[in-house]
Amino acid sequence: MGRGGAGWVRGKLMRTFAKWEDVPLFDSEEAEADFWQENRPALRLMESALSDSAESSESVTITLRMDPRMLARIKRLARARYLNYQSMIKQWLSERMEREQK
Repeated sequence: MGRGGAGWVRGKLMRTFAKWEDVPLFDSEEAEADFWQENRPALRLMESALSDSAESSESVTITLRMDPRMLARIKRLARARYLNYQSMIKQWLSERMEREQK
């Protein structure tokens, strides 16, 4: 599960994930419920999701051309993670830039 860890929440051991990509696509609502009972996003990941909205007033609009099938796949992935697809793309870009700078 990436660079995540584990911790106790309400008397239950929870796994922590550090990347949204660690959240699988679910076959059923039951599978999704099982996942969220045992997993939680890392604090850094949640803070970055919240900071996206704070930065929106300072953002610049760009045009990006992309294959419609790729965009549809991205939207499906984002919807499965309860994310806005544009925010998810920004998160991916941010994570990649961090890796490139190392």
